[in-house]
Amino acid sequence: MKSEIAEILEKYLPDYRGKVEQITGSGSNRIYLRLEGGLIAVYGACVAENRAFVQMARHFADKGLPVPQVMGDLSADGHFYLQEDLGKRSLYDALAGGRAKGGDYNEEEIGLLHRTIAELPRMQFMGIEGLRAEWCYPVAEFDREGVFFDLNYFKYCFLKAAVPDIDEIRLEREFGRLAEMLLDEGSRVFLYRDFQARNVMLTPEGGPRFIDFQGGRRGPIYYDIASFLWQAAAKYSDELRHSLIDTYLTHAKPFVGEVDREEFDKQLKLFVLFRLMQVLGAYGFRGYFEKKAHFLTSIPPAVENIRSLIESEESPLRDFPYLREVLAEVCAKPEYQHREKREGLVVRVFSFSYKKGIPDDLSGNGGGYVFDCRSTHNPGRYEPYKQLIGLDQPVIDFLEKDGEILIFLESVYKLADAHVERYLERGFTNLMFSFGCTGGQHRSVYSAEHLAHHLHEKFGITVELTHREQKIHKTLE
Repeated sequence: MKSEIAEILEKYLPDYRGKVEQITGSGSNRIYLRLEGGLIAVYGACVAENRAFVQMARHFADKGLPVPQVMGDLSADGHFYLQEDLGKRSLYDALAGGRAKGGDYNEEEIGLLHRTIAELPRMQFMGIEGLRAEWCYPVAEFDREGVFFDLNYFKYCFLKAAVPDIDEIRLEREFGRLAEMLLDEGSRVFLYRDFQARNVMLTPEGGPRFIDFQGGRRGPIYYDIASFLWQAAAKYSDELRHSLIDTYLTHAKPFVGEVDREEFDKQLKLFVLFRLMQVLGAYGFRGYFEKKAHFLTSIPPAVENIRSLIESEESPLRDFPYLREVLAEVCAKPEYQHREKREGLVVRVFSFSYKKGIPDDLSGNGGGYVFDCRSTHNPGRYEPYKQLIGLDQPVIDFLEKDGEILIFLESVYKLADAHVERYLERGFTNLMFSFGCTGGQHRSVYSAEHLAHHLHEKFGITVELTHREQKIHKTLE
């Protein structure tokens, strides 16, 4: 990768001699480089996607919408451009505390959510004014072809892996009715398509500013609200969602006037269903086919949202009995049981310092797995992190932006998942994972914390988590 970055800089910025920092993309194949002087250099293989971003960004900026400025022109070959650096803090980062507490967001975090969704109507209604169809990539309109693309993405990349024996004829008929109902919605605004917390930057001046909108198109208002409020890992309460919808409608009022809230909520739930299926298709493709394990960990919370939709009084699935039957079968699968406790198996996860020895196994089963984190980059070598531990946000940011610990944990997750599944099948009651590093302070704490929550969320089992050197113990039930 370093040679590739050097080639990019040599080709497009041959005179640049400043510091370069690669930014880890969450799911994009593009390369982002932070340069001195408040600039982000972007290299993308898809010329049409790059052109869509540059043209849309300029269009939105001309309207005073909260997007990054594009500096200069797209390169002659269409692969490279420069944009304003909006800083390192995303809304997703700012909400980490609330996510870690299972959706218990504090006043500051809730305030950020309200400020963000208050900007969405301007982006939707002002953004569509003068937006040219040829700027949109890959399509200009939310249409039947696009709806069926997403529905089949869900069917082939997730559903057939989860429930192989489905009646495709019955399912296609209901997909057809769902598409008609989605397309019957009359409003046409700028549909961001990927409006989520990772794509909202909080600048030092306060933000929010929006990025990664190049997949946008003309479409209904509901899709982006569903995308933002039903993010799989966010765990927003129904009460918080209702309050955020109130804020959205208040700021949309200058554009649409008063709305029938009951009808609005009914139509929104239809798009929530559609969006959740699209997301499961994406997770299935990245997890089952591309073998990226961390996407599989996002499936149980997404299925939990499906379960809540099935059980709601005004469920949109009442109009789609076979789809409801199939989704209920998905929700009943043990590997997707997100909240229900799995009786019997207790997993114990430890962090420790090798200087003080490997943790004892009090169950009498011999100790289980021991993982050595010392091969990964150690934040404890740097002064700002020496007094912190792997639960502190600056240490988390260091480890995740460096990326070595994430690659390490992908392999750990594969081993742990297979072992837990087998133990559940065989009715075993104890399993132990231990993570060691030099001081039992940074890397081992981060790894143990993340494996514990990963196993708890994916399998719904009891996990006893102990950070031995930090004298921290908690039970996830």
